[in-house]
Amino acid sequence: MTFSFEAKASRREVLRAGAAGLAVLSLGSQAQSGWPARPVTVVVPFPAGGGTDAFARPLSAQFAKLAGKPLIIDNRGGAGGTLGASIAAKAPPDGYTLFMGAVHHAIAPSMYPRLDYDIQKDFVPLALVANVPQVVVVNPKRAEAQNIKAFIDYARKNPGKLNYASAGAGTSHHLAGELFKQQTKTFITHIPYRGAGPALQDLMSGNVDMMFDGLGSSAAHIKSGRIKALMVSGSKRNPAFPDVPCAAEVGLPEYTVTTWYGMWAPKGTPADVQARVVEELRKAAATDELKTIWASNGAEFGNLTPQQFGAFVGAEVKRWAAVVKESGAKLE
Repeated sequence: MTFSFEAKASRREVLRAGAAGLAVLSLGSQAQSGWPARPVTVVVPFPAGGGTDAFARPLSAQFAKLAGKPLIIDNRGGAGGTLGASIAAKAPPDGYTLFMGAVHHAIAPSMYPRLDYDIQKDFVPLALVANVPQVVVVNPKRAEAQNIKAFIDYARKNPGKLNYASAGAGTSHHLAGELFKQQTKTFITHIPYRGAGPALQDLMSGNVDMMFDGLGSSAAHIKSGRIKALMVSGSKRNPAFPDVPCAAEVGLPEYTVTTWYGMWAPKGTPADVQARVVEELRKAAATDELKTIWASNGAEFGNLTPQQFGAFVGAEVKRWAAVVKESGAKLE
């Protein structure tokens, strides 16, 4: 199964979406709401230290400089990111609560039998904030961590002796691990945490063996030597870590998992406020500060209109549903 996203829209649909996006953006300069007149809260549905946090905090700092009001990060971890999403969905749609979610929220509809929110119906999509490859990281003290081939060989010969941490059951970390097990014909025990931050801490401490993480949250720890990167997903090496082989190089051409992060607002948020948020996000992404941070984390800012981002999320919901069905992944 391939994990690469392929746009299905026709040329006419793309042009229509682009025109609609430009129309929305043009409203931003005409907004009469005075937004933001006070601090804006961004609900991040994971604990501090995870991938969403790694992009939300610098983005918020730059956003605040440009918009003139503080952008406050509210970490609400739990239930694979669905707890924070539920809180954000029920917030007043006045532009003073935004939601920065991730690929996990396209997975959740297939993993959780009951959700009290709908990512496609209870939110309005604003922007694809960052897109990063997945990376296989291990504790460097493990003797088997010489390279990815040696690690896979050890896992095959010792089923059940290795474990991997995730940000929670049903997250992309979890399903990336299940896909890895399928494609390498290994058995590695899954250990879910309440976010990527706590999982990474235990990986660095040696309490777990490995993790399938978004490169954004692992990058700094890889550079410091506290964890070791064995492989990035996809068919090419990442410019931020040119010495780390890609999946295609080591015989796993179908392992193309990516982690993405996006910004939404509660449904009903005024159109002019939506446009202003998008406008400020684009301005922030264009600054040298954020370009440098994104590049150091191996990330790209998604150059999509709100309508295109919404279509992307819809396609991701369907794609991950197929992955969940095929892998048999369940909540633990």
